[in-house]
Order: sequence, then C-alpha cells, then structure tokens
Amino acid sequence: MVKKAFITTIIIFSSITLLHAWGVWGHKHISRGAVFALPPEMRTFYYNHIDFITEGSVVPDLRRGVLNDRAEPPRHYIDIEDFGNISVDDLPKTWKEATSKYDSGFLQKTGFLPWYIQTLMDKLTVAFKRKSRSEIIFISAELSHYIADAHVPLHTSSNHDGQLTDQKGIHSFWESLLPELFGNDYNFYTGEAIYIADVSAETFRIIKHSHELTEITLGVERILKTSTAKDKIFESKSPDDTSRRQPRRSAEYAKKYHDALNGMVEKQMQSALSALAGFWYTAWVNAGKPDLTSLDDEHLTNQNKKNFKREMKAWKKGKINNLDVSRDD
Repeated sequence: MVKKAFITTIIIFSSITLLHAWGVWGHKHISRGAVFALPPEMRTFYYNHIDFITEGSVVPDLRRGVLNDRAEPPRHYIDIEDFGNISVDDLPKTWKEATSKYDSGFLQKTGFLPWYIQTLMDKLTVAFKRKSRSEIIFISAELSHYIADAHVPLHTSSNHDGQLTDQKGIHSFWESLLPELFGNDYNFYTGEAIYIADVSAETFRIIKHSHELTEITLGVERILKTSTAKDKIFESKSPDDTSRRQPRRSAEYAKKYHDALNGMVEKQMQSALSALAGFWYTAWVNAGKPDLTSLDDEHLTNQNKKNFKREMKAWKKGKINNLDVSRDD
C-alpha cells in the first residue's frame, strides 16, 4: 500500500513542469531501459520494481523544483569553467580530495555532480551487501537521475542555459523538447551491462565527454539562429498561457537543430542508459554478487514474467514500452 501511494504521488508530481535535467521523458526512458541491460541475476529483481525505479528517477528534480530543497541543486551539475584554467583530468578524483582542496561554499556554487555519483555508488554497494530491498530500489532510482544528468553537456558548464551567449532556454530545448519530439525514433538497445573497474575514472570520463560536447551544443544553435527568421524560432504564445517561464522553440526550428546535432541527443541517451546499467551492476559485483531472488515473493516474479518477456523483446528491438510520459511544457 505504501509503495502504491508513493508511486501515485510521484506520478502526480511528474506532471508538474521540470525546468532542468532530461525532463520526465528522458529520465524515465533511461532508467527503465537500463533494467533490461542488466544480467539475468539482477534483471528479475529490478524488473519487479521497474515502475518504482522509473517514477523515482524524477524525484531529485521534484526535491529541487517543488520542495525547494536547498541541498539538492549542486548535486545535478558541475561548472567546469569555474574551477579555473584546468582540465577535467586535473580535478580531484574523490569527494575527500575535493573537500580538502576546495571549501564547501565554492563547491556549492560550482556543483559536485561527479562526486555525488560516487557517494551514491558507495551507498548502493552497502545496500546490496545488506540485501536491503528498499534501499537498493530507492538508491538505484536516485543514482539513475544523476548518471543521466552527467550525460547532458550543459550540466557541465557555467553557461548552463545559454544565458552568457544570448541563448536562454537552450537547456530545456536540448534535453527535454528534442527527446520528446524525436525520441520515439531513437534506438535504446545497448547490449548488456559492463563492469566498471574504476568508478571514479569512469565518472570523470563521462563528465569530460559531456563537457566536450558543450561548445557543439551551443555553437550549432548560435549558427542556426542567425539563419532563421525570428518569428520561426519560437512558438507563438497565447495571452492566457501563464504556464511557461520562457518561450519554447518551435517544432520546425527544433527539427533543424536536432538534424544539425547529427544524433548527439540519441547517442547521449544511449550512453546514459548503458552507463546506468553498468553502475548498478558494478555496485552489485562489488558487494559480492548477493542473491536477489530471495528479496521478492515468488508470486510477484511469476506475475511479472509475461510483461517482462514482452518488454524485453521490445527493448532488443530498440524500444521501451509501458511508459506514461507527459510532455514537459
């Protein structure tokens, strides 16, 4: 009963506008798809709780945007430029090293996404060792959000919404509107999860790659804006529409931008899904590969077999089914 009530609450809140991260569409597809990339020893347990994990993947944004949790925002990003003239490779590799080098106020400003991912990985590993069913499910959903955020280029830049280059609104344009408009044609099949030998190194590899895509993300749109009439860039807004804080790029303009990015959004979603499965799998392996079958009632597993086979078959064809996603306006 508690589980059902919690999921219902998340679904209700998920209809509220999310201004940052992948948006409801992206986060739900990434978290749900990652379940099918797990090895069989994990997949059955995760599928039994796939709805909780899918809906829970948007909770961090709700804490930030709806509950105004002040501790939440810096977990979602890292502004690489604010660390000075250094490369991602030169950043501290652990949270302990980061807090030894920088004061807390500085890290609150710059964000600490990669180090928070490591913190959650440690917690998930402990949860697996304890065979704590509720902790495994909850932390897995939490981790899914931040792994996904790490694959968004603008989550690694101080110019996170194009505010420094007259491109306000590009953040939600790239990560919410583009997947919503074109994501149904994406291929989400990634193969099975791979063990991550060095979690810290892999986390910063992801951050570095995302940051390398920042200039393309911004630069392509800057060029496109100069060759597009102003009245073709944004949708016309009705006078009684007070739900949007800023104008939305038009569908026609979005298609041009999406085409010019040459598959970037799809590739980043695929990478996020694959990475998430790998992080979950790694935590389980590092915990000693505990048997997860005993954590659920056998009746629940048997009840889910038919739907699992259908969804697994769809995923192998690149599709993710049984998702209730609202457009982020």
